[in-house]
Amino acid sequence: MSTVVLPGSFDPFTLGHLDLTRRAAALGHHVIIAVSHNPAKKGTLDLEARLGAITAVLAEAGLAEQVEARTLPRGLLVDFCRDVGAGAVVRGLRSQLDLAYEEPMARMNHHLAGVETLFLLTDATWSHISSSLVREVHALGGDVSDMIPAPSLDALHAAAAVS
Repeated sequence: MSTVVLPGSFDPFTLGHLDLTRRAAALGHHVIIAVSHNPAKKGTLDLEARLGAITAVLAEAGLAEQVEARTLPRGLLVDFCRDVGAGAVVRGLRSQLDLAYEEPMARMNHHLAGVETLFLLTDATWSHISSSLVREVHALGGDVSDMIPAPSLDALHAAAAVS
């Protein structure tokens, strides 16, 4: 079984993220969900809350043996891939805009370390969902329960209660 890394901020982990995880695992891969802190994004959930929610989602989905969640340390993604023995990164594409954003990074990762990028087209059911939109809708009092797994929703509610 080969190891692949699914990187992202996952703030929060959505049903689209879960779908990508399931699909990568179904291809026979050991999947490491690499949770990062992106200083360019205004986050809602801290790293521990995101990791806890993702771990709970994986357990509920029966994926805990084939998929794990880890913190992505600062530095290059390809260095993390090397450290965990991953030869590929998995990225979901919702639209051509995502491809335009992801392509240069995929080429750089390959140039730097020979790490391939596996692009999976997002299932149309989830293609309109992004973590940032989920955060915005939730912050304005909207119902996001059909866009994120229950542990992610619990984490959002807990973060809102603290704010």
